[in-house]
Amino acid sequence: MAHLSEVIGIAVALLVLFVTFGSFLAAGMPILAAIAGVGATISVLGLASHVADISTATPSFSTMLGLAVAIDYSLFILSRHRQELAAGLEPREAMSRALGTAGGAVVFAGLTVIISLLGLSVVGIPVLTVMAFGGSLAVTTAVLVALTLLPAIALLAGTRLTPRPRRARRRAASPAPDSRNSLSSRWLRLVTRVPALTVVIVVLGVGALAIPAAQMTLALPDASTKPVGTNSRDHFDAVAETFGPGWNAPLLVTVDILESANPVETMDDLSAAVAEIPGVAAVPLASPNEGADTGLLRVIPEGGQNDPATTELVHELRERAPDLEEQYGVSDIRVTGTTAINIDTSERLAAALLPFALTVAGLSIVLLMIVFRSIWVPIKATAGFLLSVGAAFGAIVAVFQWGWFPAVLGDALPGPLVSFLPILVMGVLFGLAMDYEMFLVSRMREDFSQGHDARGAVMSGFRHSAPVVTAAALIMIAVFVAFIPAGSATIKPIAFGLAVGVFVDAFLVRMTLVPAVMTLLGDRAWWIPAWLERILPAVDIEGDALGRQVALDESGRSTLAISAHDLVVEPGAAPLSLAIGTAEVVSVPVPGGIDEMTLAHVLAGRTRPVSGTLAVNGQVLPERAEAVRRVTAIVTADDVSPSDGAVADYLAATLETVGGRRQDRAARLARAVSLAPAADAPIARLDLAARRQLAAAVALACGAQIVFLPGCDDRGLAETLRSAGATVVMFTVAPAALTASAPLASIGAPA
Repeated sequence: MAHLSEVIGIAVALLVLFVTFGSFLAAGMPILAAIAGVGATISVLGLASHVADISTATPSFSTMLGLAVAIDYSLFILSRHRQELAAGLEPREAMSRALGTAGGAVVFAGLTVIISLLGLSVVGIPVLTVMAFGGSLAVTTAVLVALTLLPAIALLAGTRLTPRPRRARRRAASPAPDSRNSLSSRWLRLVTRVPALTVVIVVLGVGALAIPAAQMTLALPDASTKPVGTNSRDHFDAVAETFGPGWNAPLLVTVDILESANPVETMDDLSAAVAEIPGVAAVPLASPNEGADTGLLRVIPEGGQNDPATTELVHELRERAPDLEEQYGVSDIRVTGTTAINIDTSERLAAALLPFALTVAGLSIVLLMIVFRSIWVPIKATAGFLLSVGAAFGAIVAVFQWGWFPAVLGDALPGPLVSFLPILVMGVLFGLAMDYEMFLVSRMREDFSQGHDARGAVMSGFRHSAPVVTAAALIMIAVFVAFIPAGSATIKPIAFGLAVGVFVDAFLVRMTLVPAVMTLLGDRAWWIPAWLERILPAVDIEGDALGRQVALDESGRSTLAISAHDLVVEPGAAPLSLAIGTAEVVSVPVPGGIDEMTLAHVLAGRTRPVSGTLAVNGQVLPERAEAVRRVTAIVTADDVSPSDGAVADYLAATLETVGGRRQDRAARLARAVSLAPAADAPIARLDLAARRQLAAAVALACGAQIVFLPGCDDRGLAETLRSAGATVVMFTVAPAALTASAPLASIGAPA
């Protein structure tokens, strides 16, 4: 059966999904989405094959990876959708929240895999570049079907995807902290009972699996890797047995003989010299071309292409080239041919492995630092990823290079691994490892930020995430394993390595080592220097901002111009709570130790606070900072520098830079003129108050709805701006005795 591997993988995945969801309707949706995604991928590759060379391994690799990630990504989104349905939401709202939370995580996970695969093209090996392109295409399609096709199918099912009421009641009747009899809870208690011992056991155990990787040998495949009984394999074996293995791996040596007086004699002498080099079995051809300017030698090594002695011979020939050129009066001796090219390619890939590993590890730390706002979590995650990669490499070497477990090896012979296998497996595992780390640890972070202690956050986060991560890993492993028996010599070790890597990463690293390390670290797991916290970009992967936005909307506070709770602007400053309505003039007390401009920058979304919650114009911060900046303005007299010209000229020149349609520009100018000082007044003669008014007029004309006036007590200006529809925030100095331990009173009334 041509597609037996795909059928087996889909069947096992369907079984796992049914056990996870308890519904064939829900279980079939990720399968349907994955089949559609793989079909689209293979179609695109088929079209691409008409204009580019596509290696035979690329469709199989793309199918394997596409099936695995498409089912997993659809599982994550559908699982969250059903959770929202169980909470009583309507199907459309439930899917919207699922896409805003799990959907964001799927996009992040997919991008990590795509970036790591496309990064393989930097190596410059065509076959690897094509496989990386095929894999990236498969993952891209998987993300797209999970975000588009799956939601459409799920919404067609409506409320039929809601978990059965009996199960929902059981979950509601058993709060997470008291769910002590579930398998995940029992496992978690086991691995965190003595966390240091768990860490030692896992590190030593996985490290032992990685030991064979130190003896990894890389080479590009030749006919010896073809299945026994095929024409190419039979011919290869017959030549090796009759003439010797080197006759299947000839080397070509070219030489410039233009300056030779007797080209034929020169080539004979050069042939004799090359034949005496250790490792050369024969030189059956040594002849100049018709123009007598280039000579060609066909050198037969004693060993085959993957024999280390052949590699040494290539290096020896190149090292002796200068001496041979001087001795025989020739120039530009070069060693080439398919065998030499394959050896060079293997060495180039091997040399790129360490830089690629360091790049991936560094990228892992940076990405997770942005997501989790922590130092130790990224370091721990990256160390776990390296353990998983080491275990995968060790298992591949033991089976496919040393010949352990012949049942897995099948009819293939043990030998060197295909050269691009390590870098390809590492690239794919990087994305998958970040996937599991994010889905598991993000729930722990969410619970910790909501007030749980560090150990409680690990317990509750693990209990909520472990079932989905387990199902996702089992599906991934099943798909990879299904491609081992019928896979080609190239695909088989890749599929085996990915299956082992996913198993180790999901079950030994993420679900055993991670909770133990998190328990050991305690609150320190979420520590990050304040300066680093402020410069890192705000990225909402798991939809935390969506949850806070929904809570804000449901509370009715989204109609406020500014809503803040326990907002700490700088370390040691008093927390500040605000409830400022629209079109009001409000005077906000500035906590001791900070200046008005600092507070204004925080409230306007220009600077991140130390802690607390803040929403401006119905948008939560810091994730919606860009939208907040468009409707806020910090106005000072320094915004308008004394210069030549009148107010009208200044307004026209300034607003012209904003752009837009002619009608919009005219409307902005008219609004600014109505709020500014006299249009014919010279800018140079304006006092500070007038320049501040001019700056405010420009801000309102450009769309500002909330205006901050640091260092200003001009109530007349404030009332003018309020009359124009703006919310105006002024500042007063808080009592000197106020400290962080004595919170500022809530602000809710106009000044």
